[in-house]
Amino acid sequence: MDKFNALVVDDEESVCDAVKAILETEGIEAASTTSSLKAFDLIKQQNYDLVISDLKMPEMSGFELYEAVKEDTGDSVFIIITAYGTIPSAVEAVKKGIYDFILKPFTPDEVRIPVRRALEKKRLVRENLALRSQIEARYSFQTIIGNSAEMHEVYTVMRHAASSESNVLVTGESGTGKELVARAIHSNSVRARKKFITVNCGAIPDGLIESELFGHVKGAFTGAAADKKGLIEEADKGTLFLDEISELAPMLQVKLLKVLQGGDFNRVGDTQPRIVNVRVIAATNVDLKKAIIEKKFREDLFYRLNVMPIELPPLRNRKEDIPLLVNHFIEKHKDKAAEKNISGISKEAMQLLLNYHFPGNIRELENAVEFAMSFTAGPVIQKDDLPKYILTGKKLSDAAEKIPLMPLKDAKAQFERGIIMAALIESGGNISEAARLLNIHRQNLQQKIRLLGIDLESVSLT
Repeated sequence: MDKFNALVVDDEESVCDAVKAILETEGIEAASTTSSLKAFDLIKQQNYDLVISDLKMPEMSGFELYEAVKEDTGDSVFIIITAYGTIPSAVEAVKKGIYDFILKPFTPDEVRIPVRRALEKKRLVRENLALRSQIEARYSFQTIIGNSAEMHEVYTVMRHAASSESNVLVTGESGTGKELVARAIHSNSVRARKKFITVNCGAIPDGLIESELFGHVKGAFTGAAADKKGLIEEADKGTLFLDEISELAPMLQVKLLKVLQGGDFNRVGDTQPRIVNVRVIAATNVDLKKAIIEKKFREDLFYRLNVMPIELPPLRNRKEDIPLLVNHFIEKHKDKAAEKNISGISKEAMQLLLNYHFPGNIRELENAVEFAMSFTAGPVIQKDDLPKYILTGKKLSDAAEKIPLMPLKDAKAQFERGIIMAALIESGGNISEAARLLNIHRQNLQQKIRLLGIDLESVSLT
């Protein structure tokens, strides 16, 4: 529950006492004074959430008090107490920044109602500031951990990208943090207060993605019962993050190119063009130049997206960052195991992590740290707390072993188990993505995982 404090200022002590008593019944910590000059000193010394002041006072009027301190207490909410004859002055004060006024004589409810409204506004401001702080902390460049030369190159391009309106193409293996980089660029750009819309081009079925991206008009196809705004329109004046851009169908690549070239597009079934102002950040773990040669990706679209390229290095190429990342993940997840008071990791355990190749990159490292935090007795993670595949130094993909001679039914089951495990590893443990790689429905994959007895924890990289 939010705690608020207030100062009551009135040259009549009985009014101070009455308002203070009403505030205290609302759970508000209240102080009072009959001197507006003393109130001025108190407000300069302490930041009050709420100031309730009489309008007419001998030393300094309530409005003069507000004007004198508003530069230093911009987040304090002011309410004026006024007599009937000075209503015009109170209205003028409200126009200049006072939140509300209370008429004398007043009932308790005539004080409570504007106070509750004022503090609700204060609470929302607090929440917005806290949320903004969380977002900025989460997606600032400082939370993309790494002090290696490779990462310093990435930071340099990110800073230029954040101060630019150019499109960005982020490339790198699965698990290297492509979306985190995209969000960090957005949150440090001039579009930071606008929307950041994420689209996984490989996760939306082919029959739906055009409508999802570009929207549709009523009657455009069976089931289109009303007009629908697409995600490109949702991102207007903000940033559109297109993950797995290589999965976009050729026909949609053409439509996206039109958006990038002229900012215009048509909803499905509509002849009326629409204009958007959207910044695009795309990401892929596929070699798009190779995809261009194979006629799977348009060369003109590639050059439109690749204005500011950012290539994220795999974790095996920046092992000096592993200790920093491990400490970061321990701090990030410590609340999940608060009773263990986990403070660090042993030298032996750290050495095992440094020796491991991490095909799943940062995502796999985070998973390994979180796994160890679950198993350790604390307060320091030991080598035996780490996942077995790291202890042995084997790749997770070694689980898909060669199939010996056996009955066809058993061989089929073992092959199916191995390829499902391989898909789960490739997708970083994301079942939806693994289902896409296997070209089956998510529900079917979940059923096969249960039937084949696959332990998701042993193969998950997320």
